[in-house]
Amino acid sequence: MSFLIDPPWLYANGRVLARAAPEPRTAALTGAATMAAFYGVSMSLYLNRRWTHPLARACRAESGRDWMLNSGILRLDHERAGPRTHAVSAALFATYPLWLWLGWRYETSR
Repeated sequence: MSFLIDPPWLYANGRVLARAAPEPRTAALTGAATMAAFYGVSMSLYLNRRWTHPLARACRAESGRDWMLNSGILRLDHERAGPRTHAVSAALFATYPLWLWLGWRYETSR
C-alpha cells in the first residue's frame, strides 16, 4: 500500500462494499475491517516495522517508508523524513476513511 495507491484502492473498496453489503450493520463492520487492514499495513510500512520488509522489497522499495512516500515513482528523501513529512503523512492517513466513504456513497447514490 502507498499514499499514491491507497486512495483509489479505498474508493474502489467502498464501491464494492456498497454492492456486497447493503445492510447498514454489515457495511459498517466490513468497512471497519477494511480500514483496520489498510491502517495496519500502511502505518506499519510507514514506520518500517520489521514484518513489512519483505513486502517493501517485493515492491522494489528500500523500506516501507520509501514505498509509502515514493511508490517507485517519486524521489522524496524517505531516510530523513522530518516533522513536516510526518505531519503531511498523518494528514494523508486521516483521509483514508473519506476515500472509502466516497466510493460507498457514489455506489449507493446511483
